[in-house]
Amino acid sequence: MANLMLGRMPLQIRKPPALYHLTPEKETDYWEVEALYDTCFAPGREALSSYRLRDGIPAVQGLSHVARDADGILGGAIRYWPVRIGNVEALLLGPVAVHPTRQGEGLGHALMEESMRHAAPLGWDRVLLVGDAPYYNRFGFSRLDQVVMPPPTNPERVLGRALKHGAWNGVHGDVRRWID
Repeated sequence: MANLMLGRMPLQIRKPPALYHLTPEKETDYWEVEALYDTCFAPGREALSSYRLRDGIPAVQGLSHVARDADGILGGAIRYWPVRIGNVEALLLGPVAVHPTRQGEGLGHALMEESMRHAAPLGWDRVLLVGDAPYYNRFGFSRLDQVVMPPPTNPERVLGRALKHGAWNGVHGDVRRWID
């Protein structure tokens, strides 16, 4: 909300909330989502170790979502990938991105919660990501001390969220590709 002075009386202006439609990502969204990721992340993002876990593996159908405004403009996107930790299955969340002009509107939060709401009914019990704990703690993620991402991932950035009570109990080991 902005305060403007009109004469001596303050005039309060509220920015109207944008309406977004969150839908599962379609094949036709692919290149537009990739362009959004290029806009939001540093060059060389695909050199990160998490991308080695995704190479040649399709994103999980029905969980990867896009957010479009009423005009159909892409405001954000989230993707999930299947991985294994030992013999345990998990979802690798990421990337999640919100266009710089749309940040601060709660769109990232909506993408995460809406997409994860669909995960448990599809049989997924746990979600893994690499990120900043102070940011992702508010979404129910916490550090996974016994789960190891491929190097050079900082172990303090390996976080998980249980979609089913106790889903991370006893899970330990190296994160590896779904098909290896």
